[in-house]
Amino acid sequence: MPSKSNLVTTYILLVFIWASTPLAIVWSVADLHMMWALVLRFFIALPIALLLLLILKVKLPLNKIALHSYLAGSFSLIGSQIFTYAATSYLSSGIIALMFGLAPIMAGLIGRFGFGQRLLGIQWLGMLVAVCGLAIICMSGSASQHVHPIGIGLMLMSVFTYALSIFWVKKVNADVLPMAQATGSILVSTLAASCLIPFIWQHAPTHIPETKSLFALIYTVLMASLLAMFCYFKLVQNIKATTLSLTTVMTPMIAMFLGAMLNNEKLTITVFVGAAVLICGLFLYFYKDFKASRRLAEKIKTSS
Repeated sequence: MPSKSNLVTTYILLVFIWASTPLAIVWSVADLHMMWALVLRFFIALPIALLLLLILKVKLPLNKIALHSYLAGSFSLIGSQIFTYAATSYLSSGIIALMFGLAPIMAGLIGRFGFGQRLLGIQWLGMLVAVCGLAIICMSGSASQHVHPIGIGLMLMSVFTYALSIFWVKKVNADVLPMAQATGSILVSTLAASCLIPFIWQHAPTHIPETKSLFALIYTVLMASLLAMFCYFKLVQNIKATTLSLTTVMTPMIAMFLGAMLNNEKLTITVFVGAAVLICGLFLYFYKDFKASRRLAEKIKTSS
């Protein structure tokens, strides 16, 4: 079991990577077809991941339970990202990150109706407030050129698939090291990405992408597909699914700030109001967890 400080560091690193990844995805498709950017991301990530396993002397189990876990983990990669990449035509990087803020609510609903977990009244209230925030964002319409109903729908599918993957991996509960789990999931994702090639062959790159797109593609490979997935599966194995989903509460505002500063994404006041309402809903949803964490911190402080 990793130490608490180790898990906290991993958690913070994951928040930073996920806050910057939406912008990297948007940049990577600027000079590449969106699905080719996704396919190339996994094609490049897989050999690097396998090489890291060799260097670190980590075995890649291929038994039935491990393969099942890799399949479950791939839903947070290719399963979720195929919708995210498709949404880049309709949404800004900040809105994409904001939509991922709904992951805790998706995780809560899956836990309630799929695994019989109990939800408190304040959690249902938080969900309602968050949905109202999402409705306000949708009301901003295409006038902002950063919000579109199709993009919202695609991101809801992406978030649902991501949240489902968390529970699925935990349910399988394979005895696999985080690096092996990440590599196995990337392997399955690469095989799935290969199936896309016949449908996008006519959009195959005919030139080397411009510097910004190439840099963004490399960033999604090294940081989002490798380092983030290592952090992600490490946390999946050591903390609760809902606590892990809390990472997405912290990323939207950081991502919207990065989009505004680095990509000149100008969002309307309505979008910011909707974002604020959505995040308030998420804080209501996690109020019990915040309160419990505070009591635990005070108890540790008193005992020391």
